[in-house]
Amino acid sequence: MSSPSQPITIPRALFVFSLLYGGLAVLAGVLGTKLASLGHWPILGDLAVESGIFAFLLLVVLSSAVAELYGQAVANRLVRYGFIPLIVSMVLLTVVIRVAPPAPFWSDQDAFARLLGQGARMQFAGLCSYGISQTLNVYLFSRLAGGLGSGGSGKLLMVRAWIASLLSQVVDTVIFITISFYGTVEANGQPMPIGTIMEGQIVSKLILSTIMVPPFIWLFVRLGRRLDN
Repeated sequence: MSSPSQPITIPRALFVFSLLYGGLAVLAGVLGTKLASLGHWPILGDLAVESGIFAFLLLVVLSSAVAELYGQAVANRLVRYGFIPLIVSMVLLTVVIRVAPPAPFWSDQDAFARLLGQGARMQFAGLCSYGISQTLNVYLFSRLAGGLGSGGSGKLLMVRAWIASLLSQVVDTVIFITISFYGTVEANGQPMPIGTIMEGQIVSKLILSTIMVPPFIWLFVRLGRRLDN
């Protein structure tokens, strides 16, 4: 007789973080339909950012926390598995908007499609920018720790996470905006000013990375160690 298979043991923190990661990956796209104001800044002027960045920065924090606790290879697998909820949500939204007919008494179809519907080009841009920027974030975070394959040492945790998030967010913005808007025109027929769009988005994301990433990486690593203990 064959022996019963051994149960697979997953660290409690990794299980919880993976669930949260998948949910935030989907939520980032939904929140991105709203532009949030960051207020008026000296020299910089009025800054605004798509609201999905709040969820996306938490993805950055979670992947960095997993790299710190379980190593770069595990964090890279988390990023790759993140494509699953992203693609499934894109397919379901497309089906609901374009295939499933609205109920006769429901009058918000146009608003729903306008807010949550994305063209194939923008969806492709989102997948590319997500995969490349998150992988880069994990790589930079791990390299700054000395390339430790089985987790970080805890030294300069917040600084490493901050630097990795800054660089990865610049790459994310450049990739997404270039793929989404290169070669397109505005309503007045002028070429889309992708350089101006990039500049504003990069500055806004760098500010938010500086505010959010250091305290949250400290919190999630501490929470992860407590869950596992």
